[in-house]
Amino acid sequence: MAAVLGRVIIYGGKGALGSACVSQFKSKNWWVGSIDMKPNESADANIVVNANRNWQEQESDILSEIKNILKEDKVDGVICVAGGWAGGNASSSDFIKNNDLMWKQSVWSSAIAASIASHYLKQGGFLALTGAKAALEGTPGMIGYGMAKAAVHQLTKSLASKDSGLPLDSIVATILPVTLDTPMNRKWMPKADTSTWTSLEFVSDLFWKWSQNQDRPSNGSLLQLITKDNKTTLITV
Repeated sequence: MAAVLGRVIIYGGKGALGSACVSQFKSKNWWVGSIDMKPNESADANIVVNANRNWQEQESDILSEIKNILKEDKVDGVICVAGGWAGGNASSSDFIKNNDLMWKQSVWSSAIAASIASHYLKQGGFLALTGAKAALEGTPGMIGYGMAKAAVHQLTKSLASKDSGLPLDSIVATILPVTLDTPMNRKWMPKADTSTWTSLEFVSDLFWKWSQNQDRPSNGSLLQLITKDNKTTLITV
């Protein structure tokens, strides 16, 4: 059995991007823990989130399970790629329902990931969160989505500030994708120009580099993923 070269926890590890991240780190002989509504069979450990529990209960459940799994170990990285999408403006019949869903999917998960990092991230480790380029401006057709992602951007800035509770010399950075090249996006947008979509491999490789202290962004960075002609560049906000 190969020696474990590092440890990472991926929140949202069963989704399209999360699965790509699990595969990336597993291929490098890293130990990978996944947190999601369903287990990822490729991960070394799984924590299944109970959607019927409130925010505080979810955090308590997850931290307790991580403690049982890691014992005295710490992790090199915490990556939160949990999230989802829902549309609707203020007059939509599902306005509050969708706002609630977006808040749970993006803000609950990101805040719990920050809590995990405060307890179990090594000094010098990294926390990666997922925002959205769209949320840098108004999002009238998807208000709940924009509001939740903007909250993640604000969380990033708070966590990067002095006395945030994150370990010494660790960094937090957030990716702001436009559209990720996922099976669901291809299904729902069959006629879209996919040359402007960011590949999951690009993102998982980016996180891998950060884990190796390569091309790490400055603490608190909000990184737009701008893809053109299938080539992605990072533009800091």
